[in-house]
Amino acid sequence: MSFPPPRPSRRARRTASGLATALLALAGPLALPAAPAVAAAPVKAGPISTVTYPAADQGAALRYWTPERMKKVGGTVDLGPSGPLGKPWTGKAVPSVGRLFFVNHKGQDTWCTATSVTSGNGSVIMAAAHCARLGSSPVNTYTDLVFAPGYAKGKAPYGRYAVKATMTPRSWAEDTVNDVAAMVVATPVKGKRLADAAGAQQIAFGRKAGERVTAFGYPATTPQRGEELMHCAGTTKPAPGNELLLPCDLAGGSSGGPWLAGFDPATGKGTVVSVLSHGEDLASSSPIYGPVLDQTARAAYDAAQRG
Repeated sequence: MSFPPPRPSRRARRTASGLATALLALAGPLALPAAPAVAAAPVKAGPISTVTYPAADQGAALRYWTPERMKKVGGTVDLGPSGPLGKPWTGKAVPSVGRLFFVNHKGQDTWCTATSVTSGNGSVIMAAAHCARLGSSPVNTYTDLVFAPGYAKGKAPYGRYAVKATMTPRSWAEDTVNDVAAMVVATPVKGKRLADAAGAQQIAFGRKAGERVTAFGYPATTPQRGEELMHCAGTTKPAPGNELLLPCDLAGGSSGGPWLAGFDPATGKGTVVSVLSHGEDLASSSPIYGPVLDQTARAAYDAAQRG
C-alpha cells in the first residue's frame, strides 16, 4: 500500500503553498491558493534517473510474488472504510490497469496501481515515482517489482510481468518533486508483450485542468483491501506545484493509478493525463492530487519505450 511518506522536500520547505510539493500524506488539510498549476512558458525536460533489474532479479521477483503472496498483502493493512466517492468498477473490464507489487525500502511487501500505455515496445507502464523509489533518497530504490494487469480478487488473468527498468525524474530522487514514473516490463518466456496481452491506454502530456477524468486504483480500504478495482470521476482543477486536483477519495494503494480523460465505459479506453500521487492523508479523503505530465514525464516515458 503506498502513498508517499510524510517527509517534506527541501524545495517544499522553501515554498509558500507546501501541499503539492511537500507530499504531506499524513497531514491535515491545507489551504490551496487559486493560482493555476501550469506555467504559461514551456518548461524544459529535467534529467531522468534509471534503475535496471537484470534477468536474475526479474526471475526472483516473479518467484517471490506468488498468487498467495499477492492476495495476502492486502490483509496486512486496513485504512478504514472506503469513501463515498470511490466505487467498485463493475463495467467492462479494464485489463490495462493493474496492481504493481513491490518490496519497499523497509523490506515490507506493498503495492501501488499502474497502467499499460501505448508505446513503441508495447511494454511500458505508468505509475507514481514513489512506487519505484523513496523520494529525497537516491540510494533507496525498491525491489521485486511485478505488475499484474487486470488483477481481481487474487487472480492475475493476463499474467504477471516483472519490471526490468524504472525511469523517474531525478528531481524525485533528489528532492521529492514530480511524482511520476515510467517502467519497462519484461515479456514472459513464451508469453505475450504486455500491450498484446492486456491492451494499453493512450497517454497525453501537458494537459491542463478542466477535463473530466475517471480515476482508477486498488485502495487498501475496507472491504476491498486492494483486491478490487475502484474508480471515481470528476473534473480536474489546478493545484500548486504543477499538479492537478480531483474530487475523489481513493486511498493509499491507489497511488500511481491512471486519470483517464475521455474514458468510454463501453470500451474501457481513455487517455492517461495524470497518475494519482497523494491525498490529504492515507485514508479515504478528498481531494486527491496528480502531477501534470510535463516534459520531464515525457522524457521518462520516451526512455521507457526505448527500453
